[in-house]
Amino acid sequence: MSAEAVKNARLLLLKEYRGVLSTHSLAMPGFPFGSVVPYCLNQDGWPLILISRIAQHTRNLKADPRCSLLVSERDAADVQLNGRLTLMAEARQLADPQSVASAAERYYRYFPESRDYHRVHDFDFWVLHPLRWRFIGGFGAIHWLEQAALANPFAGAEGGEGAMLEHMNDDHAAAIAHYVEQAGLPGTDDARMVGIDAEGFHLRIGQAIHWLPFPSACSTAMDVRQALVAMARS
Repeated sequence: MSAEAVKNARLLLLKEYRGVLSTHSLAMPGFPFGSVVPYCLNQDGWPLILISRIAQHTRNLKADPRCSLLVSERDAADVQLNGRLTLMAEARQLADPQSVASAAERYYRYFPESRDYHRVHDFDFWVLHPLRWRFIGGFGAIHWLEQAALANPFAGAEGGEGAMLEHMNDDHAAAIAHYVEQAGLPGTDDARMVGIDAEGFHLRIGQAIHWLPFPSACSTAMDVRQALVAMARS
């Protein structure tokens, strides 16, 4: 298994925030059923989704949890030459209150409008537990990947991701605006930092999610601080 392919597959999963979820159809047995779902990654680096109990894909998953999630590079000029990832997984609904609360706190940062869906309509959190990956990094760059190391070292840690996000959003709006301008993204006024991982961070601008890389990978909170300061000064 190529270490470079694993890295690129992880980066693609981080850069995107929606994919095509394919489930086993109940209405037409033997046929796959595809639907578009937004996702963010939980602390294990696995896709976290929020889906309605009455949706067809939810009914399908309750009958057979085996599924796949297809993620591809957005705005690709030639889809055959750009990266795409098919994640084969087992979907598991979160049930215990602590897991649901943790999932909600993370998911709402990325998709704040979903609070009403969850509260008013019958939506539940599900996690896609990866079994195998099919990553295509371009023409001829095809890889089967087994269990890849995807965990976020800062998620859930005391003084980790949550504290860093709060600090940046409350005290360093100017730095965030600079990151947005530096990356050539639209809308500096409403940009908020919603996620931090070892390789970079997520910004929410309007209803779009953008992932920006650090100059180099970070393993500690101090590394993250130094990377953010360096990017703010560049």
